[in-house]
Amino acid sequence: MAQETLTVKGMSCGHCVSSVEGSVGELTGVSSVKVALDKGQVEISYNDNEVNLDKIKEVIEDQGYDVV
Repeated sequence: MAQETLTVKGMSCGHCVSSVEGSVGELTGVSSVKVALDKGQVEISYNDNEVNLDKIKEVIEDQGYDVV
């Protein structure tokens, strides 16, 4: 199980949290996703045999946010 904390720009409200947590949480292999809105960070636990970090970043960016 891998864990990453990503810095994500553009999140500002509860809808942003729901959007990111919902879309990333639907990915096969992701066991948990938690947005820290005040820090602009997303903490993710995932099975790196099932999903890679690039795919997770892509899903976040598809929601309209920037992963830095």
